Amino acid sequence: MESPFAIQRTEFNARAVLFAERIDLKGLRGADALGTNPLTVQVSEGGMAVLFRYGVVVFFDVGTLEARAFLGQLGPLSANPYPTPETEEVRVRVEAEAREGGVQGGAVVLEDASLERLQVIADVLSKSVLLALYESQVASEFDRIEPLAAELERSGRIPGQTKALVRKVGAMLLVSQRMVGRAAITEKPELLWDHPGLEGLFGRLEDEYEIIERHAALERKLNLISSTVQTLLEMLGSRHSLRVEWYIVFLIVVEILLTLYELFLHR
Repeated sequence: MESPFAIQRTEFNARAVLFAERIDLKGLRGADALGTNPLTVQVSEGGMAVLFRYGVVVFFDVGTLEARAFLGQLGPLSANPYPTPETEEVRVRVEAEAREGGVQGGAVVLEDASLERLQVIADVLSKSVLLALYESQVASEFDRIEPLAAELERSGRIPGQTKALVRKVGAMLLVSQRMVGRAAITEKPELLWDHPGLEGLFGRLEDEYEIIERHAALERKLNLISSTVQTLLEMLGSRHSLRVEWYIVFLIVVEILLTLYELFLHR
């Protein structure tokens, strides 16, 4: 049975905002929630917001000032807010006779603006905006890795320090953990267990935003960056080991020379 809540307008805006690494949703759950999985609440002056623990809030039919005020209230419940939030917007249009889930003229078409349908849109939008952030981070790491490879080819030397390379590996592992652990980007929302009739809508939106393809591309890039940096670390380790071996040889030679010197001195 679907929720009685529905936005009454036939066309309105949906806006996903990734503004923090995490939101503590426990502090927001209450009897006035429109839905709990995902957590959905009504926003003052109309409209609603769908919240995800990985730091995304998706607004429906909410003005800019109201959305900003709502995010300000979430401040105490948010961990590590981003200085520049990532956003993604789309228009939602209600057409009872249209093919649901398609994008026409830049707008997602729905049979009606029921709570469950908007939650499906929110799930896909939240994953899309999260992927956009990770794509930007990984692209910047690619830009940093390229000069390392070029310098290695040109001079045979590895620029940079071991600590910096280890930090790159850590950053890529963190992105991978967040994609798989927090957001579960490739998994279907639990909402579909209770509303299997919405699987078609979810599938068409997931295809429209290329969620699976973008996730797979990110994983390939993450694996490439990690393997490249790990190879560089191994080469650095080998170089340091060789240097230590030469130090040991040098010390042995010095010890032999000192011994010979003493022998000849006391003859």
